[in-house]
Amino acid sequence: MPYFTYLVRCNDESYYCGYTTDLLRRVNEHNTSKKASKYIKPRRPVELVYSRKFDCLSKALKYEITLKKLSHNQKAKLVKHNGIIDLS
Repeated sequence: MPYFTYLVRCNDESYYCGYTTDLLRRVNEHNTSKKASKYIKPRRPVELVYSRKFDCLSKALKYEITLKKLSHNQKAKLVKHNGIIDLS
């Protein structure tokens, strides 16, 4: 089963990072459902701006941690360049 680590951009231009097995379902949940994260609910709507696919959950979770440590500007650069930046 594939896993995805993703970034959504909120209506206040902030970013939210998460992981899922179904990107479209999860973004829809963030925008319309009670299952949205507490952070996202007051910042709707959100737009999927970046995702990366992994073959196992542990890799997706490790990458999520990496993304969460990035500054807002680093996340914006990652989105702008489709993930082709040095994250180290």
